[in-house]
Amino acid sequence: MYANRPTGSTALKRLMNEYRELTVNAPEGIMAGPVSEDNFFEWEALIAGPDDTPYEGGVFPATLKFPKDYPLSPPTMKFTCDMYHPNVYPDGTVCISILHAPGDDPNMYESSSERWSPVQSVEKILLSVVSMLAEPNDESGANIDACKIWRSDRNAFDAIVRRCVMKNLGVEE
Repeated sequence: MYANRPTGSTALKRLMNEYRELTVNAPEGIMAGPVSEDNFFEWEALIAGPDDTPYEGGVFPATLKFPKDYPLSPPTMKFTCDMYHPNVYPDGTVCISILHAPGDDPNMYESSSERWSPVQSVEKILLSVVSMLAEPNDESGANIDACKIWRSDRNAFDAIVRRCVMKNLGVEE
């Protein structure tokens, strides 16, 4: 089944173990795995919108791309659907501390303990994204317009998010 893959790759072994763990013990509302058995360095994920948020009822597909030196360096994560959120760039790229390279933050906003470390995992990343959906960090904005509306008009923010949720579900208003 895995005959054509290099067997000595620490990153590959780690990703295979994480995939196995996620298939056996997936957190509620999260599914993730490799795009294909031939490429464990690119994953697809589905994240259910958290209850009691404007994202509730939505299902949000995303990709994770892992560097060859994983877990020493973090993957990148990008939503592949419409996503309106203060911590998601307009192109869908997720901006949260756990996905930032290890070490000290050059902007001195995050402590090194909040940033990526090899003890993190795909599961922890996805759970952090669910938390991010429920509780945006408008002090570290990736989508400045979403930050402004989140701060100034929560009802308008919620309405924009609900429209994205409906569009992603294929339900037009």
